[in-house]
Amino acid sequence: MSAALFEPYTLRSLTVPNRVWMAPMCQYSADASGPNAGVANDWHFAHYASRATGGTGLILVEATAVTPEGRISPADLGIWNDTQAAALGRIARFLKEHGTVPGIQIGHAGRKASTNPPWVGRGPVGEDGHGWQPAGPSPLAFAEGHPVPTELTTERIEEIVGQFADAARRALTAGFEVIEVHGAHGYLIGEFLSPHSNRRTDAYGGSFENRTRLALEVVDAVRAVWPEELPVFFRISATDWLGEQGWTVDETVRFAALLREHGVDLLDVSSGGNGGPADIPVGPGYQVPFAARVKAETGLPVAAVGLITDSGQAEKIVANGEADAVLLGRELLRDASWARRAARELGAETHAPSPYAWAI
Repeated sequence: MSAALFEPYTLRSLTVPNRVWMAPMCQYSADASGPNAGVANDWHFAHYASRATGGTGLILVEATAVTPEGRISPADLGIWNDTQAAALGRIARFLKEHGTVPGIQIGHAGRKASTNPPWVGRGPVGEDGHGWQPAGPSPLAFAEGHPVPTELTTERIEEIVGQFADAARRALTAGFEVIEVHGAHGYLIGEFLSPHSNRRTDAYGGSFENRTRLALEVVDAVRAVWPEELPVFFRISATDWLGEQGWTVDETVRFAALLREHGVDLLDVSSGGNGGPADIPVGPGYQVPFAARVKAETGLPVAAVGLITDSGQAEKIVANGEADAVLLGRELLRDASWARRAARELGAETHAPSPYAWAI
């Protein structure tokens, strides 16, 4: 009997060899300024290549900014120019050559931009640290000590939508086969979705329809330039954990149905990240029920993420139909060959490079 976790999975014309996928996780390791600002380097190549040779079915390269001001930190990757795309292409080619589907997440950090890496403290970066003034849906700071963002004009919103489309074109040229729009964790698109961070009174604020407008415009722009035969993912925070003052699970289910109509093929279901006095009951698989509900109520394929750490747990999630795949984060930082180890434990197989075959 084969393990569900290691069954292939097809979206549109793309088949992923297994259901063990790598979640996008920023490395905060690119140059902050100069000609190589935002350009993937040897660290990024080694980081992603090792997870591919470890048997991971699909790798989503970390949140990659569509504009310089959209970086979470000055050391984030970017895809706003062709130099950046070329460097990312080296990674995409290697992943594909070794049996892993190359994917990339594109995003804009909004009011959470221009911050330090987590090991420094995540606080805002000053001008002397290559920082800049962030922008968002409303002039509301993310947290105490963070700057009040500039409120985006409708003209600037239109430009950002176009920058997402440009980033998607570059990602396709670079060789990526999955593109994910980052709408989670309190970054720009998620900021527009949530009434906690969006206090606008124009066409982009207020009602559910208005708060989801930017997200759907971005999805439409990306889908328009992304090939029909390749899938588009969307990452969402299923809830802000702020009750009715924020984005809710009910809204996520409603929105997921809209995303499906607009050409999204899979919802990557996370939660939190938008600030406020959030009380999050963190525990193993704590976000899986959100993914399961979206799948059950909308039929949209989903990937579950959040403290999924062992093979039996991951197998159960997929075998029980709670999610179509699992996205591993920190567990893949701990063990680049998690997929191969899980396959052994479940009596299954996954791809491995020939030089490693005698160790399988």
